[in-house]
Amino acid sequence: MTFVHITRRVLCVLAFIGLTQTAIAQDAPRVKFVTNAGEFVVEVYPDKAPKTVDNFLQYVRDKHYDGTIFHRVIGNFMVQGGGYDQRYIERRTRPPVEHEGREALAKGGPRNTVGTIAMARTNVPNSATSQFFINVMDNGFLDPTPQQPGYTVFGKVVSGMDTINKIKSVQTGFGGPFPSDVPRTPIVIQSASLL
Repeated sequence: MTFVHITRRVLCVLAFIGLTQTAIAQDAPRVKFVTNAGEFVVEVYPDKAPKTVDNFLQYVRDKHYDGTIFHRVIGNFMVQGGGYDQRYIERRTRPPVEHEGREALAKGGPRNTVGTIAMARTNVPNSATSQFFINVMDNGFLDPTPQQPGYTVFGKVVSGMDTINKIKSVQTGFGGPFPSDVPRTPIVIQSASLL
């Protein structure tokens, strides 16, 4: 085999890898959040948690998140939003999405580390609707295990982590029905849109 043949094969392989990476990037939808504290973009992974991502993106398409607040902010843990408006009235939601935490992790999905986004829920695994949280610390205790379902991580912040850090640093106290962890100055999601 000549040098020219080897070079052609290497170039073909590199082109294939480039096309594959482009296809993977196109399969990872991105959502831009505009808040009164700044902007951030999350990338979501339908190949890891398809039902969770479909659920989240439908709320985005329905403009459900527009005008909601980050109602729970714990600076050494996470920031949570997507459920309440500025008057602390809970938005109506669709039925809960099936919990996919273990399946997503088994498919190589992300863990609850800094910058990842996961579905918020009650103590019942299949209770997640519209609320989400963004980890501001590595929260491995939230990861699924054989003993506990954990929380479904379905994406990560790919730009605007400075905005998330700004949100996690706000002063909090009581607000609406919540006795603590509510930003004193509301952090409002002005819009969430699919890029």
